[in-house]
Amino acid sequence: MGLKTAKHSAEVARVVGDCGYACGSWPERPAGGEDCQHLTATKRAVELVEIAAAAAADKLASDIIAYDVSEQLVITDAFLLCSAANDRQVRSIVDEIEEKLRRVGARPARREGEREARWVLLDYIDIVVHVQHAEERVYYSLERLWKDCPLIPVPEPVGAVGRNGSGPADRG
Repeated sequence: MGLKTAKHSAEVARVVGDCGYACGSWPERPAGGEDCQHLTATKRAVELVEIAAAAAADKLASDIIAYDVSEQLVITDAFLLCSAANDRQVRSIVDEIEEKLRRVGARPARREGEREARWVLLDYIDIVVHVQHAEERVYYSLERLWKDCPLIPVPEPVGAVGRNGSGPADRG
């Protein structure tokens, strides 16, 4: 599990499935473990991802996706990525995410990129949120870096509409 804290280990241990991993979406895991995703992110991180994803969707963010990076990184448990069509929408999405997470007691430890509003990073320690202008999203293609990490399920209809109006089933 890497170099996680004792608190992290205790949280994960409470939901470990038969396969030895924290599986499926919180708090239940799929029956029989056949759709096991091997999530090792803390329950708090997954909750923050779900709240932030819903907030982004409220402001019409596109291509919302979340990765459990807890096995690869010691600095955070999850990345949430989303896109916006323009700088104004990037700012709007960031404001909404911050507002919704503030309501559950989460405040960013660090923010990057707010002045330019092309790629804003919000570091909440448990999760890191990347809100990118669509052009930056394509250019940097963070999905390539984290494609081997388990996806954290985001609530429907979050992530239902992509850049070209395609749904998750159309992305293959």
